[in-house]
Amino acid sequence: MDSMTDSAQSGPFCDLELARRLERTEATANANFVEARARLFPDSDARWIEAGGTYAMFDGVASPVTQTFGLGLFAPVTKDDLEKIERFFEERGAPVTHEVSPLAGVQTMALLHERGYRPVEFTSVMFRPIWPALELARVRNENLRARPIAPHESDIWADVCARGWNEYPELTDFLRQLGSVLANRKDTVPYLAELGNRPIAAGVLCASLNVALLGGACTIPEARKQGAQLALLEARLRGGAERGCDLAMMGAAPGSASQRNAERHGFRIAYTRVKWQRNRSGSN
Repeated sequence: MDSMTDSAQSGPFCDLELARRLERTEATANANFVEARARLFPDSDARWIEAGGTYAMFDGVASPVTQTFGLGLFAPVTKDDLEKIERFFEERGAPVTHEVSPLAGVQTMALLHERGYRPVEFTSVMFRPIWPALELARVRNENLRARPIAPHESDIWADVCARGWNEYPELTDFLRQLGSVLANRKDTVPYLAELGNRPIAAGVLCASLNVALLGGACTIPEARKQGAQLALLEARLRGGAERGCDLAMMGAAPGSASQRNAERHGFRIAYTRVKWQRNRSGSN
């Protein structure tokens, strides 16, 4: 009985079925982002395609959304699929980048290597059941609260994001437009954390396949280590539960403070995803 209870609380096994669910959730969120960008900025050429179960997104040459998800997870990768995806990016002057789960198999990684790709980034993909135990911890500062933004607050939210991610100046323009795009993306709720009446942190919740994707969490530098991230985490888990989600997922750099904080609050590492990028020459 105890083992059954432990299994229910820890969630599903880290297998191909879970990987497909998590990767499709993130792919759907990014495809919805691209569609929102296209509606708001028709001249952006933002669009996405599917090839062999892989979602390929173009959101601008320098956008972190411009990449693929799900390569090799839903069908074996073929040369034709890869060539179609590569043309999609190269015709737009963008680097060809794939986020690949290890459950896509050694054959997928070998094919990428043969075609001139190299690993450029790792991400710990983490998950936890939303039920039971939504209470993570009591927020010590009574003046701190986290909540979904109101429709007129998208610019405030984007400003907090730009200040919270100020160590990445190359993303400033992307972050400044983020609020308006997210406000128009399907199945998306941006959140703010406030200390008193002052916004100090931001995050976002996307829901699909009954999975709550928690992303974009950041705190402005002068307000860190006051509990804002914990407040955002708990508020977004509750938001996911209200939308019928039974799992939450998030990504973090392996070994980072974000990963440790997530593990303290019930998240498990499903797998470490590798970002592969093709050399401009297309060869090793």
